[in-house]
Amino acid sequence: MQLKFKVPIFNVQNLCFEVMGQKILNHINFNIFGGEYIAIIGPNGGGKTTLIRLLLGLEKPTSGVINIFGKKQKKFKEWHKIGYVPQRASLVDQNFPATVEDIVKMGRVAKRENLFISSKEDAKVVDDVMKKMDISHLKDKMIGTLSGGQRQRVMIARALASSPEILILDEPNTGVDVKSQHRFYELLRKLNREDGITILFITHDVGVIVDDIARLFTINQKATICNNPKQALSCEEMSELYGIEAHLIHNHKHEHLG
Repeated sequence: MQLKFKVPIFNVQNLCFEVMGQKILNHINFNIFGGEYIAIIGPNGGGKTTLIRLLLGLEKPTSGVINIFGKKQKKFKEWHKIGYVPQRASLVDQNFPATVEDIVKMGRVAKRENLFISSKEDAKVVDDVMKKMDISHLKDKMIGTLSGGQRQRVMIARALASSPEILILDEPNTGVDVKSQHRFYELLRKLNREDGITILFITHDVGVIVDDIARLFTINQKATICNNPKQALSCEEMSELYGIEAHLIHNHKHEHLG
């Protein structure tokens, strides 16, 4: 896809993050441009989720610079431009007292001048994203009664309700069956290619999406940016990244890291 912005959405320079003297991320540098489709992989504890939280301003870096749409992160106010689906977002308490429509409407709050008054535009956007995610028929269902795949689509709809330019997802397939996982990746491809939404997501399903992603970020304290994801998926390089012997396992025309 042709990149939409000369100014990067995220410009990260020498980003470091430590907790009690332990280095979690060490001198990370990268740019993310509009229209990109990027996957982040790496071992547990390697800093993937921490990186996402730093980009979103949910954690403060020990040192380094994060610019968002050309502005220093501290001065950036247009957070509705960034949609976020956190880790385990689809794992909802069965008794949570909210309908599908209620959950999706929450995504409009960042766009409103008045937090308590919704507009016709809000209603239309909520309607549109529910149709896009194929959940309109579920709008009156309680969120806790849905399957993992359905809840996943609801959480993406909520993130899309703010009309973001970039969608960030942290291991969104947790607790979701294999059939729903494949449907999910097809959905991401469509959002990127047809709607022009920049996609950045953490995953362990590397082989499934290698044909689609434009760049691959490997994170294990330091970041390696790979512009040829297929080339990066050698067993030797994956073994070095994860610190164990890795094998690429073929499964129904897809490859998985095992």
